[in-house]
Amino acid sequence: MNLNPGKIVPLIILVLMISVTTYAQTKPDRPLDLYILIGQSNMAGRAPITAENKDEHDDRVFMFTKDQQWVVARHPLHFDKPKSVGAGPGLSFGIAMAQANPKVQIGLIPCAVGGSPIEHWLPGAYDKATDTHPYDDAVIRIKAAMAYGTIKGILWHQGESNSKADQAKIYLAQLTELISRVRALVGNPKVPFIAGELGRYRPVYANINVELAKLPASVPLTAVVSSEGLVHKGDTTHFDGPSVRELGKRYAAQMLKVQALLK
Repeated sequence: MNLNPGKIVPLIILVLMISVTTYAQTKPDRPLDLYILIGQSNMAGRAPITAENKDEHDDRVFMFTKDQQWVVARHPLHFDKPKSVGAGPGLSFGIAMAQANPKVQIGLIPCAVGGSPIEHWLPGAYDKATDTHPYDDAVIRIKAAMAYGTIKGILWHQGESNSKADQAKIYLAQLTELISRVRALVGNPKVPFIAGELGRYRPVYANINVELAKLPASVPLTAVVSSEGLVHKGDTTHFDGPSVRELGKRYAAQMLKVQALLK
């Protein structure tokens, strides 16, 4: 095959331009606005990954992988239970935050562990089901991720494992202590902390939601995301696909409100 030398150089330049563009779309090119995702399975995501949501992404929204690499965020964000992970609220949250500020790039730090009670979010606590130390492992990931930007907020969705009446009575005190501890970890006592209500489809979950409602009045710069109208995927435990997408958007709305108080 004969190639025209006059066409080779432009072709090489075009290939290089495409390569550079692709790289810019798959790796952060500036300090990230970082968000920590912690809690149990509904934060990790258990909704089915379908043809509709498997390619959902924004080129300015990145996820910190299990191997501590930054890649464009796509479902699933988490890796706590590889056979169970699915779509969660983190991705739609990140996309909404990016859309709210076109000048930033978002970095999501997935740290949730399915089935983990709040007691497993104490230093040194061990989660036998996943053979992990949820809090300690999160600390390692958070510290590593902070080299690439600044923590702008914390998302928490947990409580299903603590929803019995006797456990729920002490939940707010436990959560308040956790908030203080994570804020100290990231070196910012004012970093916004947003908690999500449990699904309203199981009556016992109301025990936790009652306690969460007290959070904003108890701890400054916190907010609670409503689960009103959200539905489960058929197991009365985990949100379905449309619900996790909506939940993520609600997290973003509350995060933006709390961040506005800091300006």
